[in-house]
Order: sequence, then C-alpha cells, then structure tokens
Amino acid sequence: MGKIKRVFLVVLDSMGCGYEPDADKFGDVGANTLKSIRASEKFHCPNMEKLGLFHIDGFEPDPAKDDYVGEPEGVYGRFQEISMGKDTTVGHWEIAGVISEKPLPTYPNGFPKEVIDEFEKRTGRKVICNLPYSGTEVIKDYGEEHLKTGALIVYTSADSVFQIAANKSIVPLEDLYRYCHIAREMLVGDHGVGRVIARPFVGTCAADFQRTSERHDFSLVPPRDTVLDLLQKGGKASIGIGKIKDIFAGKGVDDCKYTTPTTSNADGMEKTMELLPVDFEGLAFVNLVETDMIYGHRRDIDGYAGAITAFDEWLGEFEKKMNDDDVIMVTADHGCDPGFTGTDHTREYIPFVAYGKQLKKGAALGTRVGFCDIAKTIADIFGVDSPELPGKSFKDIIVE
Repeated sequence: MGKIKRVFLVVLDSMGCGYEPDADKFGDVGANTLKSIRASEKFHCPNMEKLGLFHIDGFEPDPAKDDYVGEPEGVYGRFQEISMGKDTTVGHWEIAGVISEKPLPTYPNGFPKEVIDEFEKRTGRKVICNLPYSGTEVIKDYGEEHLKTGALIVYTSADSVFQIAANKSIVPLEDLYRYCHIAREMLVGDHGVGRVIARPFVGTCAADFQRTSERHDFSLVPPRDTVLDLLQKGGKASIGIGKIKDIFAGKGVDDCKYTTPTTSNADGMEKTMELLPVDFEGLAFVNLVETDMIYGHRRDIDGYAGAITAFDEWLGEFEKKMNDDDVIMVTADHGCDPGFTGTDHTREYIPFVAYGKQLKKGAALGTRVGFCDIAKTIADIFGVDSPELPGKSFKDIIVE
C-alpha cells in the first residue's frame, strides 16, 4: 500500500455515544445521544453502520432496527474526554491535541456587573437580558425592547459563551462583529470564556424574528500548538470547513479559498465534496453544527435523527468518489442528548468510524482515553513529528 495523502475529519457536532464515568460531576448520568436518535423512525444510517457504528462499546447491532447488521467493514471505536468540559471549544481542541485541565468559566446567573459595565462603556450601548437563555427564545423575549432602545441583547448558556444578539436593522453586521471583538479583548484570564458569539437576527416583532446564518464565533486562541500547526510546519494542508477556523481562532488553519464558513450542514457537506477533485496533501477538518445548534439543544429527537440520516446518505456518495489514498474519519466533540433533561450539552464518549482503501477492514479501537489520540494518529499518518502532542497514535491498528 502507498501512503495516505488526504484525511477528511468530520465532526458531527454533539453526537455523543453514552455518558462517561465522570458524568455525575456534570449532571449527565444516563445521557446517550446516539441511543436516543437511533430509536427514531427518522434514523437510517446504513453507511456508518456498515463501518461499525453499532459495534462500538456500549452498543450492539439490532436486526429489528438497523439497516445494516453484517460484519464491520471500517474502523470503529469510541473515545473518552480528558479535558474538563463538554463544549465545542474544549472538544475540538482535544481532538486536535490540546487538553484543557481547567473548565472554561460559565455564568449560570449571568455575567458580573463589572464585566457588563465595562462592555457598555467600551461599546457605548446598554445591555439587556444578561441571563442564560435559548437563542431563539431570547430574541422573542427581548427583541422588541432591543428595537426600541438599541440596547444589545447579551446572554449566555450552560456553555462558556458570551453571546450578543442584535437586529440587523438596528446594528449593522460589521458593528455587531466589532462589539464581539471588544468583548473578546475583554474576556480573558478569569473571565476567559471559550467563545464570544455574534447572533444577528431580522424581523419587526416577536412574531417574525429570525436568526440569520451570519453567526460568527470569536474563540480563545489555543494555548499550545495543535496538530493543525504541526501539519502546517510540515508543509501539509490544514483546511477548515464550517466553524473550524473560528474554534481555533485561525491558529493552525490555512488561510485559503478552501477554508470557509458554512451556512448549513448541507452547505458544509457540499463544500467538503467539492474538495475531492482538489490536489492537496494533508487534512480537511469539517464541523457540521446543525445537529447540536438546531436539534440537540431544542431536544428534537426526530430532527436530529433526520440530520444524521442526511449525513449518512452523503457519506455513501463521498465514499464512492474518494481516491485510493484518501481516508474519511467521522466523530463528534461532546454530547447533546435530545432525549435527556434540560437543553445543555452532555458529558459523553464520542463515536469514531473511518473508511479508506488503505485502512484495515473491521479494525476495532475499543474505548480509548483521550480525544487527543485522533490528533496523534493524524500526525503519525502524515509523518509529522509530534512530541508535544498528548495521546497515543493508533495508526498501526488501522492502516494496512
């Protein structure tokens, strides 16, 4: 076999596969995102099942339900998170090789007065809300006051986020992004939230307010080099599709026409498919966020299952068009069980399936401790020195 030239690493945002041993510390005992959506009539995923999705620890094939119950033809396993968190930033960073020993700060009662006062002073605008809130509900409840006063809607969630919602007719997009930059500059140290998020919306009243696709995340810069940086230093591509560039604050992500945000899962899958005829050597790192943002947090089991089914259909087409030296890896970054209580992320293992002509059929990874093993393996596949990365490579287990 020749060497692997390209790896496509796709994160199905929040598709965890069972609560972790320390889930009691997070209030998540019993959570299992994959189990919840598997029970839906909208779930049909023969391609991931064929790779071994339900052969991972904690699951077994179900002939009465599954679309494929033969022997696995791909690589499969699950990974336990080491980092102290259960959000997008911490999960993706660990996948890329950075372990977060301390949880990022969260604000269940809203942000301290001194933070809001400073933000108002720097932006010249008042703040309303300042509570944990659903992104769709907050504009219904505060959007009309925002239209009347021009005050910015600041809110958070169970995640480490500082979110700013504003109507485009009151706050032009460039101004909203500027306010987010101000917040990002402020929120460091003890108040170093994982992400500041711009949440533009449109509409004239609570009955017709709608968020737009122009959301933008302003993340902390990873404190150390990730596998993305190491690939760049090794002369390999490091392409980011979807939220990847935002999650890593641009660090280690190629600034090229193929690195691009996306407006939907369908857009992300299309842009990933468009990379297949492109001649590059290295990594394409893809985030598909709708499973988390639209379905997980809203506890929509059928919607979540339908989104995963749509991805699985795309995966089947993608596999047919892959080159012999391509590999696709599919995983998640945390859980957001739509069958669980509340609307928070859930502390879960993440599933992993992979396919490529140069990978062993039916290679079982079992349960591995550390999402960072993925980074270590990608570095190993491309022959990039990575002594600074934690984790253990599983290249020898999966590559022929």
